[in-house]
Amino acid sequence: MASPASGRSRKSGSVAASGNDAAPVRAPRVAFQGEPGAFSEEGVLSAFAAPKAVALPTWRAVFEAVNDGTVEAGVVPIERSQGGSVREIYDLLFKFDEIRIAAEVTVPVHLALLALPGQTLDQIERVYSIAQALDQADEFLRSRSWQVMTSYNTAGAAKAIADKGELGAGAVASTRVAPLYGLDVLADDIQTGSANRTRFAVLARDPIPDEWFAPATLAGPIKTTLVWAVRNVPGSLYRCLGCFAERKINLSRLESRPSRGVRWEYVFWADMDSDPDEPDCAAALAALLREAVMVRVAGVYHRADE
Repeated sequence: MASPASGRSRKSGSVAASGNDAAPVRAPRVAFQGEPGAFSEEGVLSAFAAPKAVALPTWRAVFEAVNDGTVEAGVVPIERSQGGSVREIYDLLFKFDEIRIAAEVTVPVHLALLALPGQTLDQIERVYSIAQALDQADEFLRSRSWQVMTSYNTAGAAKAIADKGELGAGAVASTRVAPLYGLDVLADDIQTGSANRTRFAVLARDPIPDEWFAPATLAGPIKTTLVWAVRNVPGSLYRCLGCFAERKINLSRLESRPSRGVRWEYVFWADMDSDPDEPDCAAALAALLREAVMVRVAGVYHRADE
């Protein structure tokens, strides 16, 4: 019976200083998916004190860069308050099993309609963005007979309009994207509701020094992300969940994903509001190991400050 792999991806403590001269803090390379101005880049800037943000085309590319050491960390969306979990991220976490969640941040999602300078709302015929942003701005977009088209990234949609000089086209993206690509904001706060947020996970393979993070990233209570596989017998999941219930440990999230190894079998992901170093939590994990066929701690980190 294997023990769950450690999920601690941070190194506690500070850089040593000599006298009054503190050692300089290096700017870590942190990868995100999309173009400059994307919400994922906002996640990078929120999580780290002084990062060097590295734009990559896909989520898999972010995982690969973290895995091979091209970057020190990556930031990917893991849950949207309106759209739920980003399930592809959990599949990639399962595949890249040496990568851990080292931290999390939440970013408010405020959307705007951007277009080339001089364009007006009445001149817009086509609107581009990722499917999630188009859905989040659906009420606004339905107010006019625009052709709505999907793009791979919010900032990427804006960049494409600017690069091609495409008249009659708008992009749904963050307002901070507009000056990056020389666009105008035609309408602001077009998202439905005011409480829309995206939770981002900070990925790392090696421990991350605390001083690389923004202080707020380390301010919340400890939480743990787990993944486990159950035996294909009646009551197995019930008994696994009982390991936590009996010790009054709250699971704030629970989700199943295909195992990708055996057809019609699943692994379960959970966020646990506890630290594995606490006695009750350690006992729960030991009990889970006796019931499950595989247990992995995918991250031990501070809960995001809302």
